[in-house]
Amino acid sequence: MRSIRAAAVGAVTLSFALAASACGGGSSTGGGSNDSPKTLTYWASNQGASIEIDKKVLQPELDKFQKQTGIKVKLEVVPWSDLLNRILTATTSGQGPDVLNIGNTWSASLQATGALLPWDAKNFDKIGGKDRFVDSALGSTGAEGKGPSAVPLYSMAYALYYNKKIFADAGIAKPPATWDELVADGRKIQQKGKQVLGAEGSNVSENIHHVFVFAKQHGADFFTADGKPDFTNDGAVAAVKQYVGLMAKDKSIPQGNAEYAQNQSVSDFAKGRTAMLLWQSASANLKSQGMGEDQYGVAPVPVQSGTPGTGTQVNSMVAGINIAVFRNSHNLDGAAKFVKFMTSDAEQKILNKAYSSIPPVKSAQEDPAFNTPANAVLKDTLAKSAAALPQVAAESQFETTVGTAVKELFADAAAGRAVTTASVKAKLQKAQQQMPAK
Repeated sequence: MRSIRAAAVGAVTLSFALAASACGGGSSTGGGSNDSPKTLTYWASNQGASIEIDKKVLQPELDKFQKQTGIKVKLEVVPWSDLLNRILTATTSGQGPDVLNIGNTWSASLQATGALLPWDAKNFDKIGGKDRFVDSALGSTGAEGKGPSAVPLYSMAYALYYNKKIFADAGIAKPPATWDELVADGRKIQQKGKQVLGAEGSNVSENIHHVFVFAKQHGADFFTADGKPDFTNDGAVAAVKQYVGLMAKDKSIPQGNAEYAQNQSVSDFAKGRTAMLLWQSASANLKSQGMGEDQYGVAPVPVQSGTPGTGTQVNSMVAGINIAVFRNSHNLDGAAKFVKFMTSDAEQKILNKAYSSIPPVKSAQEDPAFNTPANAVLKDTLAKSAAALPQVAAESQFETTVGTAVKELFADAAAGRAVTTASVKAKLQKAQQQMPAK
């Protein structure tokens, strides 16, 4: 995930990139070629517990691709703290990789730069057709009304992970289904000397993912129907206040988590320090840190009342990773072959098993390996109660400005300063003022 510094730089760079593409300039939007048919460069996102783990997962598959096609893939696994800024710099300079992974929430923003290869029907035919992919994953591949700018690679959803022993010791029989139940359970857990709920208070992307869900549960959005920022509506304010209030008012999130930005909350959970964790497809990460699957349960993210579903019962954003091609690649044919390889049934099963994510390819998703109890929750969430973040050109700046506002509010909560409706609204008003004018 991105650091605050990287995100802030990225927002500035994106503004420049959008201006360049709007004027039709910039080498990033030039046509590609097949001048270098024997090599590809690939920027992979950091999916595992470390970059080294990702290399161990990916390199054997890249070697397999080279054996099949004769094309050598030069791999670089890029940390989330650097990835967006690296991509945005490449869109303006034209000096990027051939193929890259992008967070699916960035699809529309990067599409607006004009730097990515459009995935029209002709290009989708090269990889087996658009209908191979599930609809929820395709919904986060580009701006509404425009064709995809990337192809789904890994699908994920948020779930509530809970420590079975901590729950049993506190006399809690089942995971909380509503936020009120979570807060009440938290009091019992604290009486046993354990932390309640982990969070990444300084991680802007994590902040956005959660307040987006809370906004949906309050019947609100951060953008109007025509794509204009609307950060200070009553529902959005209530959403941010409730999420930060899990620390400020309810004391469910430890104050120290206000400084977390590098997955420390996952480590706390894996080590038995924290009873619950809200995370995307965490099983592989937890296993790599020594936590067995029998030690924790997986349940849907709580809602305000009732059970997860659409509308105010949304309990996850549609999380995932897309694979994209720079349109000025010097190996366009090879890049298409690589995307076809990475989204093939065989590779989808291998890679999504390694990362405990869900294949966005329908036939691969049906494999029995993805029918574990944990995956059942994730698949059900994606099918019934997840919503895509706004696919608008300003989505990246939205993550930066509102995510930073939430970070600052967590800092206030950690310092014992009151988090009120007025203070939340003031932070969101400032965030909205930082958005580009349309």
